[in-house]
Amino acid sequence: MFFSCGEKKTDETADNTEATAKTENFDYNVEQFGDIKVLRYQIPSWDNLTLKEQKLVYYLTQAGLEGRDIMWDQNYRHNLTIRKAFENIYTTYSGDKDSKDWKNFEMYMKRLWFANGIHHHYSNDKMTPEFSADYLKQLLADTNTKLEGEAFDVLFNDKDIKKVNQAKGVDNVKMSAVNFYGPNVGNADVEKFYKGKESPNPEKPLSYGLNSQLVKENGKLVERVYKSGGLYGAAIDKIIMWLEKAQGVAENKAQGDALGLLIKYYKTGDLQTWDDYNVAWTAATEGNIDYINSFIEVYNDPMGYRGSYETIVQIKDFDMSEKMAVLSENAQWFEDNSPLMEAHKKKNVVGVSYKVVNVAGEAGDASPSTPIGVNLPNANWIRAEVGSKSVSLGNIINAYNNAGSSGRLKEFVNSDEEYEMEKEYGQLADKLHTALHEVIGHASGQLNPGVKETKETLKNYASTLEEGRADLVGLYYLYNPKLQELGLVKDWKKTGMTAYDGYIRNGLMTQLIRLNLGDDVEEAHMRNRQWVSAWVFEKGAKDNVIEKVSRDGKTYFQINDYEKLHGLFGELLRETQRIKSEGDFAAVEALVEGYGVKVDQAIHAEVLERNKQFTSAPYSGFVNPVITPSMNDNGEITGFDIVQPTTFESQMLDYAKNYSNLPAKN
Repeated sequence: MFFSCGEKKTDETADNTEATAKTENFDYNVEQFGDIKVLRYQIPSWDNLTLKEQKLVYYLTQAGLEGRDIMWDQNYRHNLTIRKAFENIYTTYSGDKDSKDWKNFEMYMKRLWFANGIHHHYSNDKMTPEFSADYLKQLLADTNTKLEGEAFDVLFNDKDIKKVNQAKGVDNVKMSAVNFYGPNVGNADVEKFYKGKESPNPEKPLSYGLNSQLVKENGKLVERVYKSGGLYGAAIDKIIMWLEKAQGVAENKAQGDALGLLIKYYKTGDLQTWDDYNVAWTAATEGNIDYINSFIEVYNDPMGYRGSYETIVQIKDFDMSEKMAVLSENAQWFEDNSPLMEAHKKKNVVGVSYKVVNVAGEAGDASPSTPIGVNLPNANWIRAEVGSKSVSLGNIINAYNNAGSSGRLKEFVNSDEEYEMEKEYGQLADKLHTALHEVIGHASGQLNPGVKETKETLKNYASTLEEGRADLVGLYYLYNPKLQELGLVKDWKKTGMTAYDGYIRNGLMTQLIRLNLGDDVEEAHMRNRQWVSAWVFEKGAKDNVIEKVSRDGKTYFQINDYEKLHGLFGELLRETQRIKSEGDFAAVEALVEGYGVKVDQAIHAEVLERNKQFTSAPYSGFVNPVITPSMNDNGEITGFDIVQPTTFESQMLDYAKNYSNLPAKN
């Protein structure tokens, strides 16, 4: 299991757990197509909620779904045009549905739905249809559907091939298809525009660019702000309607006040209100329901400014949250005992709240492909002064672990002992890395006085540096007796060894199944796992800390000295925090480009060949349970039914029917 903020889970270690009695009869698997497996998840906390709390969950999930089209448009300017045309073909075509061409059309339709657009949800590469342009023209004619010009041509040509292009030495904005910038806007324009922005309080910098599209109008750069009456206003008005209903059934005043500020933000687009909301939301820790809603993670912006629309509605996992809260209570100990330079340590780690939650609904950037843990807010000053909220999505992780075995683990482990260790300790190690990454990792460290936000200093490397830094915090403490002292593990050493085996195996080898041979590593989380693993592999070479083993024509990685590897992780953590604290662009560029981008082609070819034997798709995502209200004669909600979708197709078509709030062009 791989984890980071906004990171998506793959199917590489899903065979390390047994189904519990409670989930034995639940069918987690929906269907598989291409490189995608679609799953279901349960909502185990639902029956513990009052009717009022259930209403709150329902209203929040509806608010999230109303903004679904926003993510499609953000991902690419022609996505909604293409989706609407393809859905019309899909639902009205009455011709031969047994032909190879139609089967390939169906496959592309499902891949389009899963990725929220024409670019792969993980690799960012444009997906190529396995049917011809002539066949599509025939389908359009047969169904009286219109799709022409650039929106048609881009499906078959070599334009807009990368949604997000993070390559060195290119104009990342112009080379990225993501719809955050106008067609004539480039890196220099973005840097110049935001260099001139001064926050009213420099100590509390506003998140400029987070909720807008930057375009040129008559040669002048202007922002098109996402708000009621502005860009995406039709969808945002629907979001506001449901959020107002949610505010009416808030669990407490703090939660209701935070929702009020979120509504105000959607109405005005004001970034000071966004900060006020995040302060209020972070402090609102009481209650059984929480949520994420708005334009949040900036991974899809090559410049790191603009937030992708995302919602996750969460119900507290009452049992697990109590067990894991111990990390939050000891956050200062972890900070004090970290290998960071003293000047980079926080003297007072505040407000790190950690919960295991059960997801009740997701939309936007979180669906169908979902993170398994989240830490918010992202603003460094709010983290420092108010704290942050960290959650692990317990029922999502449980669904992954119970959805079946891929067998990949056994193929790539170095020994039977490593395999048995993974089976026994792997799932716990994953959960702890999740918690340490989020609760301790993202909350740790501080910027030097006068150093600007990392998106300005580290630019296109900011995301991968931050995720690698948080990973390193987790790795450093996973191999530490403190975890056993806190009652979190029974054997800290074996848990830590298992975590180290899995991280190195993935970072140097198994994650390559997601790339085509010859590709560079582009995605921020993949990059961070590779540069962390490759750096410690190289630095430990003289002591043979990690050994590359060849056996029967297959490559394996064997850790020979876990103590020294622990020390190397600490050394790299110290350096990554220095880079962040000082805003050292040259150093982060050398680290990421030197270790995180280029792939060992021989190992990559071997990994792809060894992976051919497995039929289970490497990527997974989810349909959402459908929460349906029961009404009395007065139109009042008296209860809810939860129904699991039977197919991926049925849910996507239902969403298209009920939540298509934006025109094809915005």
